[in-house]
Amino acid sequence: MKVRISKGEEVEEQPLSPMARVFQSPEVDYCAVTIMGFKTKFCLDVLLDALKHNVSKHPRFSTKLSEDGAKWIETQVNVEDHVTVPNIDPEEIGEDGQSFVDDYISRLTTIPLDRSRPLWDMHILNVKTSDAEAVGVIRSHHSLGDGMSLISLMLACTHKTSDPDNTAIPSLKRRQTVPHGLIKQSWFLRFIFNVGSTTRLIWNTVVDMLLLLATILFLEDTKTPLKGGADVRRNPTRFYRRTISLDDIKLIKNSMNMTINDVLLGVTQAALSRYLNRLYGKKNEEEGVLSSNQNHLPSKLRFRAGCTVNLRSDIGFKPLADMMTKDSKCRWGNYFSFIILPFSIGLQTDPLVYLKISKSTMARKKHSYLAALVYFIIKLILKVFGAKAAAAIFNRPVVNLTTCVSNVIGPMEEISFRGHPIAYIAPSNYGQSQALLVHYMSYAGKMIISMAVDPTVIPDPHKICDDMEESLKDMKAALSERGLL
Repeated sequence: MKVRISKGEEVEEQPLSPMARVFQSPEVDYCAVTIMGFKTKFCLDVLLDALKHNVSKHPRFSTKLSEDGAKWIETQVNVEDHVTVPNIDPEEIGEDGQSFVDDYISRLTTIPLDRSRPLWDMHILNVKTSDAEAVGVIRSHHSLGDGMSLISLMLACTHKTSDPDNTAIPSLKRRQTVPHGLIKQSWFLRFIFNVGSTTRLIWNTVVDMLLLLATILFLEDTKTPLKGGADVRRNPTRFYRRTISLDDIKLIKNSMNMTINDVLLGVTQAALSRYLNRLYGKKNEEEGVLSSNQNHLPSKLRFRAGCTVNLRSDIGFKPLADMMTKDSKCRWGNYFSFIILPFSIGLQTDPLVYLKISKSTMARKKHSYLAALVYFIIKLILKVFGAKAAAAIFNRPVVNLTTCVSNVIGPMEEISFRGHPIAYIAPSNYGQSQALLVHYMSYAGKMIISMAVDPTVIPDPHKICDDMEESLKDMKAALSERGLL
């Protein structure tokens, strides 16, 4: 709709989507952060010129929130107000450029975005680190769009380094849900399979909804050294990343007949089991509890993760213009929900057990309508009771869970922004009530692990990254020893 303002101008207004209303509420108020390393020093004039030509083409980056937080209002954008290139004294950087960058980005998490203008900004740090000559930081409020939307925008503004005339849009297809061999069977066998599958689907959905209700009301994860709480969202967040081999992940995926998500979940469970076991072992030593058993983990540990789920009917990336189309099957916005994954935290003598557990867990959770129902329920509560109630329903399980994991497919080849080759892309979030978030993103033959942590709860997140690398190596070695690679 359009509303008139002074001097006869008409300004476009659009309502926020249900999830955008939840994210902009004070009870949630999440921000997305995308950290990019560049292989060359960054030129400010190039960035400003690109923004001036492209920001106006994207409605969410040229609109601001209304006072009641229910509508987007079109506004004039002065891109210079959204870009910061600090003058940095070389003495401030010292010998370790990465520490300076980490400190700078952590300070940003304590500075709210200005709600009187579009909710995004960019920071360019021409600081040399171990794997980049400059670092770019894009902050955007989560109400602007989810990870898939923001990555699509980034792809629209970049091009393949090897072929500047082409953008790098990765393809992605949903896996076949009906076994290939069953398609060729008789109608009776297909009928029996469909009846059984539908029955399991209904049962799984009912069980998942009851567990979600329990989590909202009272069911909380065990208090561990990784568990945050409601106060965590007010603390500064620090971001860490690690790069592992995408080829190794694909080798394991093909050998175990599973998905990349299954492998990543197995690696995450194995790494967090190692990390927690080491901390509990150290605690036992300090308390004088001696044991010959190498397993120091408490029994019956409840450890769960929220996992984001893309609700679009077309899950592949599309050109930005197609995503902005009203009837697009891959629309821009916050079209996602979440499921709750129980983590198996325990020491396993066979590292492949983690992979088998993750494959079984993911297969079970995929055969449920929980994610779609959560989105529908939040939308219904928002309409009936308002944004505050919807935000409370969304945030309550987040507080009671230990962590959150997500995976986004990225460009398969190296990309550049206006002649600036990108070394890595590390997406993440802050503002949540969890002390640990784990994001994965594939890029140019690599898998980038990006972690957001509360340093007051987790002072040594680099050790979690070390454990992830070691867990992946152990899984590959176990498959090799059995002749499965």
